Amino acid sequence: MSGVLKEMPENLVSFLQPGAPALLLTAGADGYPSSAYTWAVAMDSKRLRFAVDSKGTAAVNINASGLAGVHIIGNGNLAYLVKGKAKKVKDSLEAVKPSEMMVYEMELLGARDQSFPGVTAKPFTYEWLEGEKEEMAAMENAVFSEMKE
Repeated sequence: MSGVLKEMPENLVSFLQPGAPALLLTAGADGYPSSAYTWAVAMDSKRLRFAVDSKGTAAVNINASGLAGVHIIGNGNLAYLVKGKAKKVKDSLEAVKPSEMMVYEMELLGARDQSFPGVTAKPFTYEWLEGEKEEMAAMENAVFSEMKE
């Protein structure tokens, strides 16, 4: 597994410590991949927390295998795939009620730089509807704070 780091590099940890959108990757019992948008927060270089919809496919897949991957794309050509063992650390996120979101923590098994010379990937971002931007940004900040607890 050439090019796979045992820890997230400092630039990735710094990007993820405040919280960021990401893409959660899991595999189903049929072996096929599944993806879901998520929020991710780095706890340190070896632990990453992410939100999971309790009624979604990702929750079923993680509970069955204990494994997950998270794809992160940020400014400055920051692009990483991190993977590891995941366990639930929070049954619900109050900031998104009535939605039923849980928080999982990944013990990192590897991080791979997905950037490619001469190519710049666009960061994952959410664009909220006019009139809802401030409220949704406040909710997202509350989610990030709660995920760190």
